[in-house]
Amino acid sequence: MDTTQAIDFRVRRLSSMVGAEVDGVDVRVLTPADIARIKHLFLQHHLLVFPDQHLTDVDIQRFAEHFGPLEENKVRGVDGAVLPPVHRISNVDLQGRPSANPLLKSNYTWHTDKAYLPTPSLMTLLWGEEIPRFGGDTEFVSTEEAYDTLPAATKRRIDGLRVIQSFKHMLDTLGQHDIIRADEIPPPAVHPLVRTHPETGRKSLFVANYSSGIVGMDEAEGRQLIKELLEHATREECIFVQHWKLHDLVIWDNRSLLHRAIPNYDMGKDRRILRRCVVRGDVAQ
Repeated sequence: MDTTQAIDFRVRRLSSMVGAEVDGVDVRVLTPADIARIKHLFLQHHLLVFPDQHLTDVDIQRFAEHFGPLEENKVRGVDGAVLPPVHRISNVDLQGRPSANPLLKSNYTWHTDKAYLPTPSLMTLLWGEEIPRFGGDTEFVSTEEAYDTLPAATKRRIDGLRVIQSFKHMLDTLGQHDIIRADEIPPPAVHPLVRTHPETGRKSLFVANYSSGIVGMDEAEGRQLIKELLEHATREECIFVQHWKLHDLVIWDNRSLLHRAIPNYDMGKDRRILRRCVVRGDVAQ
């Protein structure tokens, strides 16, 4: 491995539980040693922010593929076309005008990307193409910290339970049926409620907006447990806020975090445009 041109990273921790800023890096030009260090930092901090990146979709895809193959999509954008692997997440309509009622609403609820698939995602990348003058933040919480801080009795209660992750449940809850053809809605997937990170071995809670029930529980009981666990995970003191700057590249571990966008900006006047892609993961254990 050639490390002669490895970058001298400047790393600044962003919170006690989640996140680090990695400065002095151009993700378009990385040595194998740089990539190895980024992967190490990724597992250590769960979320990395690379400021001032000037990227094309090809650049984003090339960087993402260092972590694995990209997910394909069935969700459709404002033009009615299925989103490509690297795509736009925004509050703008087909004419490019900002909208207070954007097409994709699930982004504004706590979730982990692709949780409804048999192989939930490994990582998500977002690049800030156009940022509101004020606000437009993204919040994150650690599902590992959430599990660690549960009472022992609750850990015993949920050990071995399996959660149903359903794309249709999210559609029904948010009234989002116009973003996907009915015959393309993926079937529900069943995963461990307490999942184990395949690289670090840490346990975490696997609940969010796609979680429709618990195997073996009646619907009301299962949804109440999901609600209680999600409220525990997303306590205000546990939230890390990513305050976007133009051309930030943010990557995070979907096996360790929940996230949601925050509509804390004038959505009817300011455009918020991010480029996004998701790296495929493995079967949750």
